[in-house]
Amino acid sequence: MSSKTNNKFRNTPLNPKLLATPFKVNTDWFVITGASCSGKTTIIDLLAEEGYHTVPESGRLYISEELEKGRKIDEIREDQADLAHKIYDLMVRTEDNLPTDEKCFLDRALPDAFSFFRFKGINPNEVFPDCFKYHYASVFILDRLPYIRDGVRAADDETAAYYERWLLSDYKSLGYKTIRVPVLPPDDRINYILEIISETTNL
Repeated sequence: MSSKTNNKFRNTPLNPKLLATPFKVNTDWFVITGASCSGKTTIIDLLAEEGYHTVPESGRLYISEELEKGRKIDEIREDQADLAHKIYDLMVRTEDNLPTDEKCFLDRALPDAFSFFRFKGINPNEVFPDCFKYHYASVFILDRLPYIRDGVRAADDETAAYYERWLLSDYKSLGYKTIRVPVLPPDDRINYILEIISETTNL
């Protein structure tokens, strides 16, 4: 598939017949998600500095590793469908290697992939059944910051809004009560998240 994706699956909902599928394993994992340029990486990095177990974003990690191998960013993104699947496979492997009873903060989780698949012209229901393997303890969606481009981020403000809309919809469809995190200084955002978690856990 070329870098030009079609719009066939841009608004494809999750298969309603699968939404009643029970989750196999409950976890102590907390998802930190949001559209591009919402401050996820900053929050994850600061949580790691404070000693919490964190997992970096698979998409950013994959692209950074490929760049370190000497590949050009345009080459990495040339086949959008292949890129989406490789990042998703890395997400699956990462979650499969995490202890489910250990508190951990994830920079995105499997349901995040659905909106990316749609945008790349792929049916999200190809990978939908995978998300029932693990149930996350909480899902935090960060409100967006002013958009800034970097060497990895490729979206624009309009695309970021598209991803945010579907993130909210997909997690809600899966039964998660998403918790919005307002735009605050990074330390205040972390305190906001930890305070909410402390109300229901022993973190």
